[in-house]
Amino acid sequence: MTRQRRGWGRRLAVGGLVFAIIVVGVLVVADRVGAWYAERRIAEEVQQEVARREITSDRPDVQVGGFPFVTQVLSGEYDSVTIRLRNVDGGGIRLPQLDIEATGVHAELQTIRSGQGEARADQITGTATVGYATVAALSNQPGLQLSGQDGQLRVRLPVEILGEQVTLVGTAQVRVDDNRIQVSVSDLDGEDGNLPPQARRIANGYAERLSVSFQLPPLPFDLTVNEVIAQPDGLAVTATAHGVPITS
Repeated sequence: MTRQRRGWGRRLAVGGLVFAIIVVGVLVVADRVGAWYAERRIAEEVQQEVARREITSDRPDVQVGGFPFVTQVLSGEYDSVTIRLRNVDGGGIRLPQLDIEATGVHAELQTIRSGQGEARADQITGTATVGYATVAALSNQPGLQLSGQDGQLRVRLPVEILGEQVTLVGTAQVRVDDNRIQVSVSDLDGEDGNLPPQARRIANGYAERLSVSFQLPPLPFDLTVNEVIAQPDGLAVTATAHGVPITS
């Protein structure tokens, strides 16, 4: 009898464990379905925002951070929302990828459930990289090569000066001015550093021609460019906005 009771006890314990696992699995699936619904709705809103800015992009990839999702819905506070836009184009500079992270997101339960209302983010940060080939093309100077090293933008340009082939090298300063990116080439010199005075004057003329100013496509969510850093693969751009809606 004792062995029989133990057998029943083990079967009940195993059955209870299996039931608990099934319940947890169902809850996890339901939680992910809720997150998927929210992500789909935000993606639709982002597409409308992109269209309002008169820019184009591939369909947004959206991910709502934090787990479980349902507790965030009930509290109306969300850890983060990450949005990835590819091939952003506004008729000028094209961004292969724009990554946007919204933090401190607030949305009432009714907003998520009905699809009506506003979700607002305390801060939105956008990051993108403008390739050096894209920047170099703006100068319309054949052979120009740009590269990033130790945070500096380096310039290399093969030219003919006074009948001789010379490779000019130097650095450029990058800054943001009124939401425009300014690339200013200062001094250029020969690779050997021994340009004669007359050739140096000609080289300085090239420096002026290589200096360019450009603006990114109109960014969604009122993102404003506030930092540009020369990286090995291009100009890394950071833009921010505060207290803006990500759905409406």
